[in-house]
Amino acid sequence: MSQAAQSQDIDFSVDTNNLYREESITDIKVASIRRMLPVKPDGTDDPSRSPLFFGHTQLMSPEGPVPIQAKLAANNLEEAIAEFPAAMEKALAKLVEKLQAMQQQKKAQSQDDSRIIVPGR
Repeated sequence: MSQAAQSQDIDFSVDTNNLYREESITDIKVASIRRMLPVKPDGTDDPSRSPLFFGHTQLMSPEGPVPIQAKLAANNLEEAIAEFPAAMEKALAKLVEKLQAMQQQKKAQSQDDSRIIVPGR
């Protein structure tokens, strides 16, 4: 399929029932919290929906920064700040688990690839 044909299959329409204004709150050290405030199509606040909170941080590795993010179970900024440490620890644990699984898969694949096949055995 050509690239032009693929782009025609993508729906670029805006979901006007799911609009949010984004605010960013940070302690300039570790925590970055995005508060997504629901808005109506005209840009005014939509009090019928609750705000969403997402936590972000990054860890430094030998290969560079590793981003970690998670949705925060919170109804307000105070709850989001309290939820941030546990959410980041949980997201980090998931990331480590995923990386370990990838390493095991790569190790198993390299062992399969490195077997010497001797004809007649």
